[in-house]
Amino acid sequence: MRGTNTQRIGTGLRRLGILLAALLGPAACGPPHYRFPPPLAPASGYVEEGTASWYGPGYQGKRTSSGEAFEQDDLTAAHPSFAFGTRLKVTLVSTGKSVVVRVNDRFPAHKGRIIDLSRGAARAIGLIGPGTGRVRVEVVG
Repeated sequence: MRGTNTQRIGTGLRRLGILLAALLGPAACGPPHYRFPPPLAPASGYVEEGTASWYGPGYQGKRTSSGEAFEQDDLTAAHPSFAFGTRLKVTLVSTGKSVVVRVNDRFPAHKGRIIDLSRGAARAIGLIGPGTGRVRVEVVG
């Protein structure tokens, strides 16, 4: 005798699970991953305005999307689509202070934010206290 119906059903379900895992692979495991848009190389002088935020302490020394180690006090930024190495002049509208940053990281475009500055860049324009603020971003190179 080959086993009870319950045993055969259990074996069939296990085989089905193994087959599904093999077919779906890593996509079936863990949370979905955000897909960034292809990088853009905007022309010098291109301007956009929106909300900026900043990041730093929890990311110090970790790899950025460009592969380099994050240094929170460097003048760098994360942008959802600009090519790595793009230089941007970021002006905090409320203070009129500006800083030139280099894009070296990515972040998912969410909550209407257009750029995420390193702590060093945020400090340079007075963004540390409020945490977010309206900025003008101009491509300078």
